[in-house]
Amino acid sequence: MKISVITVCLNSGEKLSATLDSILGQGCQDVEVILKDGGSTDGSVERWKQENASRPGAERVRIIVEEDRGIYDAMNQAVAHAAGDFLLFLNCGDLLADGSVLERILAALEEEEQAGTDMDRLVLYGDTKGEKNDVTIASPPEITGFACYRNIPCHQSCFYSAALCRDKPYDLRYRIRADYDHFLWCFYRAKAKTRHMGFPVAVYEGGGFSEKRENKVLDRREHREITGKYMGRGELFRYRAIMACSLAPLRTAMAESRLFSGCYHWIKERIYRRKA
Repeated sequence: MKISVITVCLNSGEKLSATLDSILGQGCQDVEVILKDGGSTDGSVERWKQENASRPGAERVRIIVEEDRGIYDAMNQAVAHAAGDFLLFLNCGDLLADGSVLERILAALEEEEQAGTDMDRLVLYGDTKGEKNDVTIASPPEITGFACYRNIPCHQSCFYSAALCRDKPYDLRYRIRADYDHFLWCFYRAKAKTRHMGFPVAVYEGGGFSEKRENKVLDRREHREITGKYMGRGELFRYRAIMACSLAPLRTAMAESRLFSGCYHWIKERIYRRKA
């Protein structure tokens, strides 16, 4: 199996069907789906099983029911069950951007294999469509230290070699940024190759735990701790100075604004295209 798409859920309601439909609707068949359920009581998993019992491709959905300590613990549990060489974490409510995403990823993986890339140290990533503001969020065309500090790709748009996720499970000390910690580990410690795919991979629902206003302080604290773990003092000083001089808080507000986000992300995407 080349790709495992991991979806974790807990009382997800109708969002579960939408996410699984977007995966099973792909033209690519060389994929399994690991549905990791933390013990839902809303009947969503049982309802999906009943409604899709005779659906072609439904047999590729492996349902794992196991109690967990939150989303990152659930993701670690799912990794242990995944048979794919590469993993995509697509949360309930998120969708694949179109019906050809997995086919295009498989083609890119074949290119990397033919080029002699270490397939156990590879991260493919793409752009992300934001459902909340109906914009395309461009990922940086190249991952650098500054990109890691400021703007890593959306987690739902990254395909990780399974070896990277087994060598470094998600750190449960981080409630918001365990995926950020893992990405920086891949870049700084594992020296993984990163490749921008140049097309949207996922449609991100938004509005999750990390985006709630009351969690912003914790988010900033985890960012400081994680960057301090992987980056030197001089590097951090340089990146913070750049962020201050480039009016980062204003740009963040524009990126999240319903009024200005479309224009902001349009400009950012064209800047990235020039750099690519």
